[in-house]
Amino acid sequence: MTNEFLLDPRLEADTWAVAEWPLSRLRLMDHHDYAWFILVPRRADVRELHQLAPEDAIQLARESGALARAMEQAFAPKALNVAKLGNIVEQLHLHHVARREGDPAWPGPVWGAPKSRGLETQEAEDRIARVLGLVGDVGG
Repeated sequence: MTNEFLLDPRLEADTWAVAEWPLSRLRLMDHHDYAWFILVPRRADVRELHQLAPEDAIQLARESGALARAMEQAFAPKALNVAKLGNIVEQLHLHHVARREGDPAWPGPVWGAPKSRGLETQEAEDRIARVLGLVGDVGG
């Protein structure tokens, strides 16, 4: 076990930095087809939700709720998928994916669906600004 939080290199490579919230790093997936953000709690050696301290679990729920509400306002999705997987990247991270009918994976899951392309810098900045402009109180 280590005491220092380090972002998994795969998450670093596949995402854009967005914000540092009280518990989590907010990142944007580098995926053109979906408005897809992830929250990564800054806790070393935590792989599962139940491994978080109770106060951290509450804070993650606050952050997730604030992000989800902002994404609903920004993107008006048909569905907002929120999920924790961890099958490939074991570091705890919570996906938030705005889905629309007719998106490339609809109605199936986005995981494993082909990626058309990554985001151009301006596209990433636009998605980030849309969400951050609508985020309410994240607690902490």
